[in-house]
Amino acid sequence: MVQTVTDRRFKTSFVKDKLKKYKFNIDNADKSAVQFDLGELAEAQAMLVSHAMEAKQGEGKVFINCMEKLGMGNPAQTLKVRLEAAMSAGIDGITLSAGLHLGSFGLIEEHPRFRDVKLGIIVSSARALKLFLKKVKRTRRMPDYVVVEGPLAGGHLGFGLDWAKYDLRSIVADVVEMLAREELDIPVIPAGGIFTGSDATAYLERGAAAVQVATRFVVTDECGMPADVKQEYFKADEKDIEVNELSPTGYPMRMLKHCPAVGAGIRPGCEQYGYLLDKDGHCSYIDAYYRERERHPKGKISVKDKTCLCTHMRNFDCWTCGHFTYRLKDTTRQDADGRYRMLSAEHVFKDYQFSKDNKILLPDE
Repeated sequence: MVQTVTDRRFKTSFVKDKLKKYKFNIDNADKSAVQFDLGELAEAQAMLVSHAMEAKQGEGKVFINCMEKLGMGNPAQTLKVRLEAAMSAGIDGITLSAGLHLGSFGLIEEHPRFRDVKLGIIVSSARALKLFLKKVKRTRRMPDYVVVEGPLAGGHLGFGLDWAKYDLRSIVADVVEMLAREELDIPVIPAGGIFTGSDATAYLERGAAAVQVATRFVVTDECGMPADVKQEYFKADEKDIEVNELSPTGYPMRMLKHCPAVGAGIRPGCEQYGYLLDKDGHCSYIDAYYRERERHPKGKISVKDKTCLCTHMRNFDCWTCGHFTYRLKDTTRQDADGRYRMLSAEHVFKDYQFSKDNKILLPDE
């Protein structure tokens, strides 16, 4: 949602201008006319990345996550623009996510920084990685790292509703074995359910190059979510978390089941957002919405089987989460007013670095 983010952060008007251009189509179920302006998309991506790179201090690297499943009405071209604009703006690395990305290297192989920028891929199986490696072999460039995301991760999952049958440790072992068999020295980064420093250490001791963690950083001061939403994450119990099929992408999604996005009947926001439109201007939420509108032409609409991911994500109403979100309340203290104390990213980071025996460092009294 790069244009939405730049509008909020830099007072641009990409979303407003797009809505103005396509307002004539707002009640039409056919969204094929709605297209992103590729020049504006490149401008927004470059603005976001260049500001981050200018703010960077020290020797660390700044990476950006780029999702293949954001079709945006023109999948190949919008993906190419997002990738190349980030590279041109000086990003240190790009993690390719939400899809197999079989054609992504090919889209950007002519860019002057193609062999300079660190490029990684998120997979959920050795088989998926093998398909990707076979496809990119033609470009004579292997990925610089592989993130292996297991079934306990937050948001979209690379598994079916039988996700509980799978285990991150086993998948990582399969990927490491496959890379060794192919004589490829590519760093492997496990992700999904790594809640403590001890969890991280266990993977590092088995040969992982790093770990990817997210859930505990969701409730830090630096996270961009509203404070009241962070409190919902703190309050969540295990029974409040579910893996469902509400996402229009077709992927199962882990989320807090009481979030406002569940069962809402909001009109599709494709004219201003439209990040999930496929090449034909289609999204399964559109079908679900107009089906319910036909059933209830005068009453309030509630769509139970899909959610308008673009609009609800934009409004912080779709609370995707990791499996161990219910443990967040045990990482901080509850104040007298009943609210859980926010943590700093530095506090969480240092806890991962130095905690032992699965203990968690609580903030000072």
